[in-house]
Amino acid sequence: MDSLITAAARALAAGDPLGALKRVALREDAPALALRGIAMAQLGDLPRAKALVRRAARAFGQREAMARARCIVAEAEIALAARDLSWPVKALDSAHATLEAHDDPINAAHARLLTLRRLLLLGRLDEAERALKDLDPKPLQPALRATYELVAAGIAMRRLNTKAARTALASAEQATRRAHIPALTAEVESATRLLNAPAARLIADGEERPLLLDDVEALFASKACVVDACRHAVRSGDIIVSLATRPVLFALVRALAQAWPADVSRDALVAQAFRAKEADESHRARLRVEIGRLRRLLKPLADINATASGFKLQTRRHLKVVVLARPVEETHAAVLAFLADGESWSSSALALALGVSQRNVQRALDALAATDKVQFFGRGRARRWLTPPVPGFTTTLLLPAPLPGD
Repeated sequence: MDSLITAAARALAAGDPLGALKRVALREDAPALALRGIAMAQLGDLPRAKALVRRAARAFGQREAMARARCIVAEAEIALAARDLSWPVKALDSAHATLEAHDDPINAAHARLLTLRRLLLLGRLDEAERALKDLDPKPLQPALRATYELVAAGIAMRRLNTKAARTALASAEQATRRAHIPALTAEVESATRLLNAPAARLIADGEERPLLLDDVEALFASKACVVDACRHAVRSGDIIVSLATRPVLFALVRALAQAWPADVSRDALVAQAFRAKEADESHRARLRVEIGRLRRLLKPLADINATASGFKLQTRRHLKVVVLARPVEETHAAVLAFLADGESWSSSALALALGVSQRNVQRALDALAATDKVQFFGRGRARRWLTPPVPGFTTTLLLPAPLPGD
């Protein structure tokens, strides 16, 4: 490797893409193409970066397996930055195996961390956590150690383990000081701000107040009966009743919880659950059926008693009932939660992360765009959607993850 390539590689490692381009911008050999691709990625031109890295992989040829594997890892990182979650993971696994076989532990660890970050975005926390435990952070370079700690913090935040999240972010901050990479420092600072921002609203006794993630964790550890409007579940201690696939039942239990300890009239419940302006006999009959279903599901936690005007929620052991609501009420909050990371997403990547059809995501994006809550650039398959984060709010509770205790 000549001196210009070496100098360009060092510039990239120090987070200086312009310094790297000054040395290799006019060269067309495989190492120069790879370095130019990485530099363009650091500058934010992801399509150009992807094309350059692919050209470099082809130029290296089959005999230079380790160099090709490094290019594949670089392309995977570009795909992750572009939120291309459908990028072939098997290619990254193969590159990881090649790098380990050729005794390149640094790039092998980088490949594994890219896999972990993808799993985190998809909400596959169990897989990410198992893989993270198999990776020893001690020999990692500062930049990779910071990424490792960011993944650990992301998992802890999704699981509402704020103490572990703060410990991981503190370690990530120390690593970024040694790495001296501005982009990485900004990522750690952003994660720290999210951890310290309001994550939800507590509705109880007719009043509302914002909650941090620490407060949410403490609430779940308390003896209160929590109607969780972020995850559509009802829980108390280790008992969790998920109503994620039962929107009518959840609407009913939320209405009952917000009025607790008072009752809710039948007309109000019909309007809340069925969106009917006036309740007729058919609505009242359906309400009785749905209340019966909800009563059976909530049996371990609470009773639903009929009153003269409607229904009332009565918890076991006379526990207090509270509602945990999203910081901002929005029909398409889950879509906004992903877009709030400041990156540009395709509708197909959002569909993959949310576990829903791409058409449903497209409808949600169109509805959000009509109210100027999201914007897009590009056409056809190249179209990307983005929005700035909601100031002062974290979106952790809106992202896909199992509830603690699941």
